[in-house]
Amino acid sequence: MVTNDEVLAFFRKELSLMTTLTMKPILIELDTPLQSYAAADELGDAIEKYDEVYGVDVSELDMAHYYPWKLEWFFRKWMTKEPLKQVSKPLTVRMFAESAKAGRWLYD
Repeated sequence: MVTNDEVLAFFRKELSLMTTLTMKPILIELDTPLQSYAAADELGDAIEKYDEVYGVDVSELDMAHYYPWKLEWFFRKWMTKEPLKQVSKPLTVRMFAESAKAGRWLYD
């Protein structure tokens, strides 16, 4: 049986580590929006490998539901408290973990 931690470890291994300005690592969590963590091409490569490793047919995953994704600019948090409004749904590790447990893509 596939676990959440196993899929989380997979994405932590496949995607580049993001850091703060002081080089403190920012680890991916189960509910981290992957669009804000990794570039689209790197995420695409990780999703293809996920398909191979977990046997989940990701051809059902329609990326149009998850892009475009607005990235928050660095100084925004000091300029406004208003959250950034996204026009697309977040794509998270939890979604991939639940789909791996089911053996098929569950979302969209």
